[in-house]
Amino acid sequence: MVLTDSLLDFFLETRKHSEILCEPLEIEDYVVQPVVDVSPPKWHLGHTTWFFEEFLLKPFGKDYTIFDDDFSFVFNSYYETVGDRVVRSDRGNLSRPSVKKVYEYRKYVTAGIKKLFQDAPSAEMIDLLEIGIHHEKQHQELLLTDIKYILGNNPLLPEYSKTLKEYPVENHEQEWIAVEEGIYEIGHSSSNFCYDNELGRHTVFLHPYDIANKLVTNGEFLEFIVDGGYTRFDLWHGEGWDWVNQNRIHSPLYWHRKNGDWYYYSLGGLTPLKEEAPVTHISYYEAFAFAQWKGLRLPTEFEWEVAQQYFSWGQRWEWTESAYLPYPNYKKADGALGEYNGKFMVNQKVLRGGSIATPKAHTRPTYRNFFHPHLRWQFTGLRLAR
Repeated sequence: MVLTDSLLDFFLETRKHSEILCEPLEIEDYVVQPVVDVSPPKWHLGHTTWFFEEFLLKPFGKDYTIFDDDFSFVFNSYYETVGDRVVRSDRGNLSRPSVKKVYEYRKYVTAGIKKLFQDAPSAEMIDLLEIGIHHEKQHQELLLTDIKYILGNNPLLPEYSKTLKEYPVENHEQEWIAVEEGIYEIGHSSSNFCYDNELGRHTVFLHPYDIANKLVTNGEFLEFIVDGGYTRFDLWHGEGWDWVNQNRIHSPLYWHRKNGDWYYYSLGGLTPLKEEAPVTHISYYEAFAFAQWKGLRLPTEFEWEVAQQYFSWGQRWEWTESAYLPYPNYKKADGALGEYNGKFMVNQKVLRGGSIATPKAHTRPTYRNFFHPHLRWQFTGLRLAR
């Protein structure tokens, strides 16, 4: 059990960090929604606040008064159990409530949580607070990637930050890490926080394999492009090949060709492509095709988890060859929180690791992220195996 004072400090730090991420924004940036997968910054700020109000303050705050009766409809994401909500694609139409009102909402709910935890909270309340904190940390990662997509689709390609660095170069030669055949333990085992999709620790049998000690770089991916990687159907899944042609994909997201040179839109604006940096913003389809081009493959999530102790990670979310499925004995929680992970276990691929957008104290070797194969607005990269 986490000490309540420490957890409350963790809560306050997390709430503050979401707002720090929004400090560089202009007021007009808060409502933009270029595509359905990207939510406006204002919505993220409101949704993470609603989560604490809905799951802690409403059921446990004896004298708590709901901030605004419409906010559950506006800021509920996908919790069918809770009730109706704004259609995801319409989040960018929410010119009201105002940004000012959303910040007032955040202040109101944060104060409500502090008051609620002044008395001796129950174990259930502590668990819910911890889930809420990590839920907001998940949204901080989404917030930063969504901000990048919003600004990266602005024709002016404006700068978000002068200080945030996107180029975590791995200053070591690539080597192959050999892992012996055997039976290995998979899944979360400590008393520290994890999501339910990491539970159900179990054994798996792995054949012998090698895994790269570093991520594929921009320079390596550029070789794939120059060699016609996006025009060779034999390298792609059929579905991936359709995706490439229907969407006219010819390079990773945020790559721009100007006067024969390659540039990359980062949160610091448009910059020359840094070839030694890990490639990012690629789909699973692209990761698979690149591996095929190299005569190699992606690791499974189990191979990644077993080998992660031998290489550095956390610079890019890493695509794996594994479908997002439940572990043995997985059971969804009752009620609305049971919708958190389990209902998404279909048609998605697992990513492991973390990225430069991932907040501190929010990732671990057993963390399982998951996205549909075509998505690439997150900081996604790849590591090769054989």
